[in-house]
Amino acid sequence: MLKRCYSRKFFVSFAVLFALLLVCMLPKQKLYTLEDVKNDKVYVDTETNLFPIYLLDKNKMVARTKVSLVNTEVNAKIKELMNIMIQGGEGENKIPSGFQSILPSETKLKSINLSEGVLKIEFSKELLDTSAELEEKMVSAIVYTVTSIEEVKQVIIYVDGNVLTFLPQSKKYLPSTLDRSFGINKEYDLTSFEDIQGVTIYYVAKYNNDIYYVPVTKYMNDKKDKIKIIIDELTAGPTYHSGLMSFLNSNTELLSNFEENDTMSLMFNDYIFNNLDDRNILEEVIYTISLSIGDNYDVKEVDFKVNDKEIYKSVIKTLE
Repeated sequence: MLKRCYSRKFFVSFAVLFALLLVCMLPKQKLYTLEDVKNDKVYVDTETNLFPIYLLDKNKMVARTKVSLVNTEVNAKIKELMNIMIQGGEGENKIPSGFQSILPSETKLKSINLSEGVLKIEFSKELLDTSAELEEKMVSAIVYTVTSIEEVKQVIIYVDGNVLTFLPQSKKYLPSTLDRSFGINKEYDLTSFEDIQGVTIYYVAKYNNDIYYVPVTKYMNDKKDKIKIIIDELTAGPTYHSGLMSFLNSNTELLSNFEENDTMSLMFNDYIFNNLDDRNILEEVIYTISLSIGDNYDVKEVDFKVNDKEIYKSVIKTLE
């Protein structure tokens, strides 16, 4: 009996020692404090890190929408945007419903070099496999997307080491250095070769219940200031293209405008308001006017006024 008692004590003691040994062998949980976290680490919330991108909509127009990006560094952001724009690319799953990529499948982004505002961007030869219908729109989509980045002012497109100076199908000449003056969704309403102006105007479009914006560059014989053409076009009602709208009241008048200190000030009559009682401006009106001004003028802000009183100020880069 005494022997059994000693055996039981030995077994219990051994079990306790074995359990303690196991605890010691397990990795210890480390408790982190704020001092342990590197303060140079950048954390990105992809739900709020939305950025403009220009893609094809259901009507084959190059339209402005937004996608969530992981990267904040400029070169990495450009690479991520281009991968979203390639059909079947690794970022295509980020595209909102109603839109599609415009760069041909199998296109590879080979290099990026940004210096003093000029972006040199090189693609593989598959970029030339686009259709005649989409080749000019493809160039516009690239230019408008990358120039949405503040550091990018101009773009030079390369294909396998050579500057793209002709559209691949039509052989139409391309400037070697591109910016938004290249135009987008181009329309021509010309009666002569004199006094030709190209003016880019943003319209409203819808997919299901989602609002987005479509820029159209109109070439016309008109010597008026571009801002007056913009307001005239936006108050003119339905456009030639189905699905493009303007929410600007047809009775809206631009009474005066001037530029000062990177700000475009616009004086309107009361019809700029959505409702004369609450005197609010529709967001769609602010966006169509402000985005149009951003593409046609070198200003940073748009100041909306009625009766010499400021009613709204938009910062163009925050719209981008």
